[in-house]
Amino acid sequence: MERLKRLNIYFKEMYPIVPRLGLGVMIFLEIYFIVLLNHGVGKDALLSFHPVEGQSAIYSFFVQHDILGMLICSFTVFSFLLWLRIADDFKDYELDKRLFSFRPLPSGRVTKTDLRIFATILISFTLLMNFLFMKNFIFCFILYTYGSLMAVWFFQKHKIAKSLPLALVTHNPVQILLNLYVISYTIIKYKLPILDITNFMAVLTLYFPALIWEISRKIRAPEEETEYVTYSKLFGYKKCVRFVFILTWVDICTNFVLVWRLSRLSVFLLFLNALWCSYCFYDYAKSPGRYRIVSKVERYTYIQESLMILTIVGYLIFGRI
Repeated sequence: MERLKRLNIYFKEMYPIVPRLGLGVMIFLEIYFIVLLNHGVGKDALLSFHPVEGQSAIYSFFVQHDILGMLICSFTVFSFLLWLRIADDFKDYELDKRLFSFRPLPSGRVTKTDLRIFATILISFTLLMNFLFMKNFIFCFILYTYGSLMAVWFFQKHKIAKSLPLALVTHNPVQILLNLYVISYTIIKYKLPILDITNFMAVLTLYFPALIWEISRKIRAPEEETEYVTYSKLFGYKKCVRFVFILTWVDICTNFVLVWRLSRLSVFLLFLNALWCSYCFYDYAKSPGRYRIVSKVERYTYIQESLMILTIVGYLIFGRI
């Protein structure tokens, strides 16, 4: 019971379960439907089913559309991101004791043993569900293998831990593997083409926001810098802001490609959101001390992903707008 109480403290402060579970579902649904709709899988194919004699219509629908697989895929996204959060806390433990001693793990309010036990149960359950019920288990295995290598710094901690750019290059591509996990499930389920522009863009559409956020959270004004290594400390905050500005427009272009045939209105709204974020980058470059740029990036990302979800819902209900 005491262990559960400590874990509850950790989740509340470091990884709120309900919002993050919702995020996992949102990531899955966005990639899933974007791939399907851009491959011409319409509302009829998504809703039709053949009643099974002796079974209810709901049961028939759930089985024929593999709702269990969709739930497992969504949970796997949530589970993997939670495990990465725990692994990061283990990797940064000594640094956090000096700079972020108020956090649950370095403060002792949750122990390493608590997190090890929980992570073991979480990973075992996730892998077991994928092995038993998912046809794309190999992609889940690859994802968790890469994540495991990340957790031990690819056995090169003495090199990677000292280099923020090297850590980014080796760790950030895990988002691509997570996207591939979802896309592989979608392709196998509906027997879609494997190599085409839609799948390529879908791989990128959630990779760039993760990359932009990862860099932005380590951009600080000169007076805010500490011994904690940031990109702005290495390269200067102006260069970093210019870099994420470029990435933002590359990212929005991938969204344009995926959304164009679904909703011209969404393309316009996504464009306005990118313009607003670009102004924030410009404003921050002039006066970096007034706010953290990551706060604006997070707002931009939530608006962007919400627009993508609304585009899918709108297309399914009204068709192209």
